[in-house]
Amino acid sequence: MDNVINRRGEVWVFIEAVHGKVADISLELLSKGRELADTLHVALAGMLLGKDVSPLARTVISRGADKVYVGDHPLLERYQANAYAKAAVELIAKHHPQIVIYGASAIGRDLAPRIASAMRAGLTADCTDLEIGDHEDPVTKEVHKDLLYQIRPAFGGNIIATIVNTWGWPQMATVREGVMRMPDEVAGRTGDVITARPELALADVITNVLGEEPREHKVNLKGARVIVAGGSGVGSKDNFKLVYDLANVLGAAVGASRAAVDKGFIDKAHQVGQTGTTVRPALYIALGISGQVQHRAGMDESAKVVAINRDPDAPIFSIAHYGVVADLNDVVPMMIRAIRKRV
Repeated sequence: MDNVINRRGEVWVFIEAVHGKVADISLELLSKGRELADTLHVALAGMLLGKDVSPLARTVISRGADKVYVGDHPLLERYQANAYAKAAVELIAKHHPQIVIYGASAIGRDLAPRIASAMRAGLTADCTDLEIGDHEDPVTKEVHKDLLYQIRPAFGGNIIATIVNTWGWPQMATVREGVMRMPDEVAGRTGDVITARPELALADVITNVLGEEPREHKVNLKGARVIVAGGSGVGSKDNFKLVYDLANVLGAAVGASRAAVDKGFIDKAHQVGQTGTTVRPALYIALGISGQVQHRAGMDESAKVVAINRDPDAPIFSIAHYGVVADLNDVVPMMIRAIRKRV
C-alpha cells in the first residue's frame, strides 16, 4: 500500500455504528477532532462503515463534522475485522487524511492496528489527549510543523509520554473512552455525505456471525452524576462496605483508585484514573484516596470534589473543593446518618 504524506489533509474520526446508533466514544472524538481540524484549518470528516448506515451521517454532522465518508456494503452489516479494514484502507488511500483517530473500544483496538499495518503508518494506542504542535528532529534539526502530539500514560501510568510521527502517515491514534467531552448537537448543521461502495467479496468475510448477545456494563462510572470512590486508605475489602453504604444513600456509583483495585478491595471495573475510567460527575467523593497524579487525571474535571483523608498533605486536597482531615471510619457513618435523616 502506497503511503502518501498529505500535510494538508483532513482530520478523520472513525465512527462506530452499533445497533443503529453512533457509539458515544465516536461522538466524544468528534469534539477533539473539531479542535484539531480548526487548529490545522482543514475539514473534519467522519468515516462511517456498515450496511444502510447513511442516515447516521446526519448525527455525525450535527456533532461537528464537515463531511462524512460512508462505506456502504451488505458485507459490512456486522463488524468483521478483515472486511472493515479493507474498506477503511480503500477510503484512506483515496482521500489521504493527515490524521485518523479511533475510539479505544473493542472494535477500535482491533481495527486500527490492521489499518496501520496496511498503510505502513504509525499508531499510538490508548491516548488520553491529542494536540497539534511542532517537533525538531534531534539529529537532522529539521523542524516538522503541525504534527499530532499523541499523549498517553506509559510505564504503568508512572509517566506521561508524548509521541509524534514524522514519516508514515496518516498519523493515527486510539483514544480512551470518556477523556474527551461530548459535543453539543447543533440542529440544522449541514455537511457533505460522500458514499462509496467498497470492493468487497465473500472471501473478505472469514467468519459467519450466527447471532449476538449484547451485555450491559455492570458499572456505569462514565454516566454517573455522583461517584463515591475508595482508595487504599479504606483499609480492607470488608471495610469497603462503607463506600457502598454511602453510595447507596446518595444513589451514587462506586469508584476506586488503582491502589484499592491492586489490593483486591474491589473489581477493576470500578477503577478511576489514567489506567481506569475517566469521569466528570457533578459530585466526586474520595474516601481514603491519596490522589496521585494518575488518579487525579481521571477525575479532576468533576464539578465538585469532596475528599476525606487522614493525611493533611495528601495530594487529593490540592483539587478538592471540600476537604476533611479525619478518619473516614468516623466521618462516613456520620454522613450516612445525616443523609438518611434528611431523606
